[in-house]
This record gives sequence, C-alpha cells and structure tokens, in this order.
Amino acid sequence: MKLIIQIPCFNEEQTLPAALSCLPRTIHGVDAVEWLIIDDGSADNTAAVAKANGVDHIVRHIQNKGLAAAFMTGIDACLERGADIIVNTDADNQYEAADIPALIKPILENRAELVIGARPIDTIEHFSPIKKFLQKLGSWVVRSVSRTKVPDAPSGFRAMSRDAACRMVVFSNYTYTLETIIQAGQKNITIASVPVRINKDLRPSRLFKSIPSYICRSIATMLRIFVIYRPFRFFATLGMTLFAVGFLIGLRFVYFYLTGDGSGHIQSLILSGVLLGMGFQTILVAFLADLIAANRRILEDLRYTARRGSVSLASEKHASQTGAAHSLARSVDFAHELSKQRSPG
Repeated sequence: MKLIIQIPCFNEEQTLPAALSCLPRTIHGVDAVEWLIIDDGSADNTAAVAKANGVDHIVRHIQNKGLAAAFMTGIDACLERGADIIVNTDADNQYEAADIPALIKPILENRAELVIGARPIDTIEHFSPIKKFLQKLGSWVVRSVSRTKVPDAPSGFRAMSRDAACRMVVFSNYTYTLETIIQAGQKNITIASVPVRINKDLRPSRLFKSIPSYICRSIATMLRIFVIYRPFRFFATLGMTLFAVGFLIGLRFVYFYLTGDGSGHIQSLILSGVLLGMGFQTILVAFLADLIAANRRILEDLRYTARRGSVSLASEKHASQTGAAHSLARSVDFAHELSKQRSPG
C-alpha cells in the first residue's frame, strides 16, 4: 500500500519548507509514504527547495496553469507512480499534517473512497465574515447538486483512493474543490468527511486578489457547476420562470382587453409574446443540454476505463523499474562484498 502526498505549488519557496517539515514519512497501515510536488510554473526556487527538503517526485509546468490544472497533473503523476491512496494538501501549511492518518483512515477501512477534511470555519480568525459566508454557501451548493453531506466542500485537504482518482476530471481552470465532490456524488463514489485542524496563516490566499474578485469568481464557479452538472434543472427552471411571467402578463392583457381597455396595453402583449417565446426556447435547450450531459457521462466512463488501464500499465512499469534498480543495487553490494573477501589480508 503506497501513499503519495501531493502539493500544488506556485512560488512557494518561503512557505514550502514549513509544510514539508510536518509531513509524515510513516503511517500505520501504509507500507510507503512518498511526497510529490507540482511546480506550477514558479518563478522562484520552489523546485530546488522541494528537492533540498527531501521531496521524492517533482513535476513541473513550464508556465503557470492554475490550481485546478496543477491538481490534475498531480493526480496523474501520483497514479503513474503507483499510488494506492493520494492525499492533497497546500504548500502554505494551512492544514495540520498530523491529521493525515485520520484523513486516510476511512479509505484504509474501506468506508470511503474520497475523504474531505472539514475545517472549523466558524473559528478561523483570518477568514472574513464574507469569506466564511461564501465557504458555507459553496458547501450548500455542492450538497444540493451532488446530494452529499460534505460540510466543508472548499477544503483542499483531502484523500482519495486510486479508483476515485481515476474517475476525476476537472473542467474548471479556477479550482478543483467543488467540482470533484460533485463528480464523486454523480458517480456514486463514497464520500466521508473528518474534522481537521489548521495552522497559523503564513500568507494571504492566492485564489483571489480581493473580496469582490473572490465573490465574483465564486458565484461564477457555482453557476457553472449548476450548468454542467444539473443542466436540465437549470435551464428548465429558467425556461419555466420566463414562460410563467409571460403567461401572467398575457393574462393581464386579456383582462384589460375583455374590459374594453386593451388598446392601451399593447406593450404588455408584446412583452408577453417575447417572454413566452424565450421560455419555450429555453425549455427546449434544457432537453438538449440533458442529452449532452448524458453523452458526457458516457465519455467519462470510457475515459475512466482507458485511464485505469494505462495507470495499471504505468504502475507495473514503475514497479518493474524500481525492482530492477533494487536488484542492481543488491548485485553491486554483493560484488563489493565478494571483492572484499577475495582481497588479501
């Protein structure tokens, strides 16, 4: 059983040593613990610092691609290196690394395939009231769409099994946290949540430049989630709302027309016709979007099958290469001992 802890990084040479110093090297129930860094186009010495602090694997992006892309690059790299369990954490040492055993425990006990670390949001001092509200709102949106009970959906401290990781695919270029939980809920991946602790804030968050920016991007992300994962519900609700408003305005015109005052309300008739047409067309879009979503699910299943096969081949290749390296090392040691025995004196 191999566990790989991955950390997406972008210009983290200052905070990375603190995060790495807390990571475990041995965990009960796991045979091997390795560390993997995703250097997302850093302009500083992030990679060198990672290497100096004992990181086993370093994967680099030539240019910055964003947190979601770095997360998926890390998942692919961990799978290729034979990870049975993948833990994702942050480079700013936000999460308490001592909670990793508790985080992976549901997976080791076959009670879950994806485990989310739930932070004590209400007691985090460096979170503003607006950010706390948006964190809770994001979690509510995720629970509504995915039909799960995750209390802290935006948490990046999470663990997943190999099979769950093979099923992950992120469309967003902003963040992976909400979307991966929704996918897990849609694909019947068993999700659990465990309380985790956090450390002192070492630097401001880089996901947003200001509160207005964070609000706009969060709302856009939530809206996009509804459109992608609940397309029929989203467009049907919008279409029915437009149709209902148009219908009511039309009834209002009919009333005035029957009472002999219809000539003064032609604008209502025009508006009613426009809204009824828009509503009907939007409802048609809902059916088309639902068909597209069904095709997407089929493609995701095909992608999972192909990915699982390639991951198995890559894991076998990596294992054989590791075994060959160990055999070579043993042969060299044996030859060295044999030469020592044959040497006089």
